[in-house]
Amino acid sequence: MSASVVSARRLAAATLAAAAVVGASALPASAAGHPRAERPKVEISAVQYDAPGRDDRSNRSLNREWVELTNTTRHAINLDGWTLSNRDGDTYTFGDYRLAARATVRIHTGEGRDTRTDLFQDLSREVWDNRADTATLRNDRNRLVDDESWGSRRHGGWDRHDHGWDRHDRGDHRHHGGDRHDHGGDRH
Repeated sequence: MSASVVSARRLAAATLAAAAVVGASALPASAAGHPRAERPKVEISAVQYDAPGRDDRSNRSLNREWVELTNTTRHAINLDGWTLSNRDGDTYTFGDYRLAARATVRIHTGEGRDTRTDLFQDLSREVWDNRADTATLRNDRNRLVDDESWGSRRHGGWDRHDHGWDRHDRGDHRHHGGDRHDHGGDRH
């Protein structure tokens, strides 16, 4: 074997080794063999902010006002300490509740018995303003997870007239509008 063939092979081997070192250092941690934990991804998937029918503050009417949260990950997420609030600062704080993988939970305004798919704020008044409001979801470290707005004060100022919002509808607005008269009080 000639010296030039050996030198070419050594040069090629050295080039490949250098490229492998540079390539590995440029890869994200998960691709370099260090798995990254999947970040919790819970989204506000729908809002019914104007209960169908007459707003009469009955428990039936209040429970027709709700926000849905969907876990888009493959793992259950504990929502303990997470909050859901409106623009006025009325805040619902989640207790020890685990949202299953790829599951949805509906948070109703009125009174009821909590289940795996439905949680209740146990309030005797409406929470979501029918004309314009924002639902904000924050984690237990008070970091913004998701928010959704509707009405004339919506992000960008666009006003929907159909009283509705659903992520599948257009991807960025929610369900139901009308008039809410009481904006005060505390939630759990």
